[in-house]
Amino acid sequence: MANIKLTKNELKTQKDALKMFSRYLPTLILKKQQLQMEIRLVELRQKEVVEKRNAINEEFKSWIGVFGEDVGIDGSLIKVKYVKTETGNIAGVEIPVFIGADFEPVTYDLFEKPLWVDKAVLKLQQVMLLDLELKVLDKQIELLAKELRTTTQRVNLFEKVKIPETKSNIKKISVYLGDQQTAAVVRGKISKKNLVKVS
Repeated sequence: MANIKLTKNELKTQKDALKMFSRYLPTLILKKQQLQMEIRLVELRQKEVVEKRNAINEEFKSWIGVFGEDVGIDGSLIKVKYVKTETGNIAGVEIPVFIGADFEPVTYDLFEKPLWVDKAVLKLQQVMLLDLELKVLDKQIELLAKELRTTTQRVNLFEKVKIPETKSNIKKISVYLGDQQTAAVVRGKISKKNLVKVS
């Protein structure tokens, strides 16, 4: 505990600080709860995206196996031009929000590749979009978790350190000032008694 002055001004300062801490604490607790809820929602969205991606991959494997051809379909056919994101705000935290992506036009020799390659390219683009969204969701969780740690530290600081410390300071100053006032009254009575004796 820091050294505090045992004065009326310091008592007022400590009471003002306690009011401020008590006023901000509920807001911080609310922010902490909102961040926790948002992280859970993003994690649920991640789970949905992974399930969609897995479903597309399973569907893709099942019909690609039917053709039994290796025609060199891989990520090299598909190139992302750019990823579209916007900036969102959750509890004062700026996060990227996935909008979509643009792909380079797919070019290949129509005589060398079978007809189903077009469908395969579309499926690969769908999987790629889901992978890109997962990266954005990972970034959202990273940013929200960082803010949650900071907010949790502030809540703990207010709850476990600042508010108890300020209450203790107020009590200490009040007791001291009360003792001083009592001592002043006693001294006044003694002085009055001594004056009466002298007269």
